[in-house]
Amino acid sequence: MVTNAYPVYLNLSEAQLAERVERALASLEVCRACPRDCEVNRLEDKWSACKTGRYAVVSSHFPHFGEEDCLRGWKGSGTIFFGHCNLRCVFCQNYDISQALPAGHLSAMRRSGAGAPQRPTGSRPEAIAGMMLELQALGCHNINFVTPEHVVPQVLESLLPAIRGGLRLPIVYNTSAYDSLESIRLMTGIVDVYMPDFKYWSRESSKTYLKAGDYPEAARAAIKEMHSQVGDLVTDDRGLARRGLLIRHLVMPGGIDETRAILEWIARELGPDSYVNVMDQYHPAGKVSGEKYCEINRRLTAGEFAEAEGIARDLGLRLDTRGSQPGVRPSRTSL
Repeated sequence: MVTNAYPVYLNLSEAQLAERVERALASLEVCRACPRDCEVNRLEDKWSACKTGRYAVVSSHFPHFGEEDCLRGWKGSGTIFFGHCNLRCVFCQNYDISQALPAGHLSAMRRSGAGAPQRPTGSRPEAIAGMMLELQALGCHNINFVTPEHVVPQVLESLLPAIRGGLRLPIVYNTSAYDSLESIRLMTGIVDVYMPDFKYWSRESSKTYLKAGDYPEAARAAIKEMHSQVGDLVTDDRGLARRGLLIRHLVMPGGIDETRAILEWIARELGPDSYVNVMDQYHPAGKVSGEKYCEINRRLTAGEFAEAEGIARDLGLRLDTRGSQPGVRPSRTSL
């Protein structure tokens, strides 16, 4: 076994990884892969909240240049966007792949005798492994799994053939933070960089805008576990992220109290060396229109964002100062 290798998964033997995959897949029989705890048997291709059965649905994969500088570098972050999401953010800017049923999938759906919709089979592990190797061949600096909360077992399953095929890129786990502790612990020694969103602090706001009242508790527990695994963000001499935690927070209109509570928690519980990207990209999308959710049916003001940044600076947090590219947004489906 290689020790102290980079990427970190090279420290695991093939037998160790295979055992991890077996354990992860077994958990799909009574699925609790995320905090929804649907307990359906996804090994039989059944599904519930995440609309994903036995195999993960991949919406797209490509070198992404809209991420933080330490991830995109000069050849892009190798993003693999998984379809669907375990949250129901009303403002989701990628609603078509995170919540809606794409047209191609609608045409492929069939009905069982009981009338329950059945999903297409999705991408098998060898296909996802091929995507990783393709992105590596293109020169991407990392493999960036986007919206993996509901497909951790399938991600692990695809890593085995990818590593056998020569994968040597670090893994970025790009999540809403609505993850189960079981799933995050399955990724111990696999993920180099965790990149969670922390969206809302209060249960009321989470229930209203994310349709998950338990989001704050789940996010806090998951982010603390992520930090315990990888620590604060570390970059190499080229400025590329090597290992650690990078937290994103999208500032919402009228949500400065939520922002303050989140940033104070990060500074208090994880420490002021925590790397945080305070973002101003919000604009009304998804189900936000007209009088529906009218309180967030506007762009963020410059004053609101300045106040949010000021809070982060006063707390001494490490703020991301990436140079964004016009027209390109970060890769979380809720942004």
